[in-house]
Amino acid sequence: MNAKLQLVSGREAVDLARLARMRPHELQQLHRRMFGSDLPSWNSEQARRRIAWQAQAEREGGLPESARKHALEIAKEAGLRIRARIGIQRRADGVPLPHVTVTGIVSDHDPRLPMPGSVIVKEYHDRNILVQVLDGGFEYDGRRFTSLSAIAREITGTKWNGLAFFGLAKGNARGR
Repeated sequence: MNAKLQLVSGREAVDLARLARMRPHELQQLHRRMFGSDLPSWNSEQARRRIAWQAQAEREGGLPESARKHALEIAKEAGLRIRARIGIQRRADGVPLPHVTVTGIVSDHDPRLPMPGSVIVKEYHDRNILVQVLDGGFEYDGRRFTSLSAIAREITGTKWNGLAFFGLAKGNARGR
């Protein structure tokens, strides 16, 4: 692809074929000219994609508002929640970047628990306890439970913090 894309600054054009051959220091300089800041990471492929997307967005207008709204609607249905600050973002030198949206992703999944579909294995009194992690709870011995504490109580007959019993509490690598 030999298409020339106009950069945000409007002063220079980017040849996509040349962009693919640029060395990291050249990508860093080009990124600094376009965005007014250093690369957020030294991943050259990510830098190329970001530069090419911004140049194309500048030339063709970026993501249509209808597509942006549709994507946000899909995201609302997902288990991850996106907090978007939509509006004009600015480069470090104050030049507006009208096609940039800054987002943060917030998950409602407890980070101390394995992802749904995982199996928690606990050795207790010379037997292996297997607990399947589900979207809305846990499965043990063919029955569903809403918490690991309920499973620990079922197994031991005493009240337990389920995270501690299964060795998932912070700083507790093995449990008891």
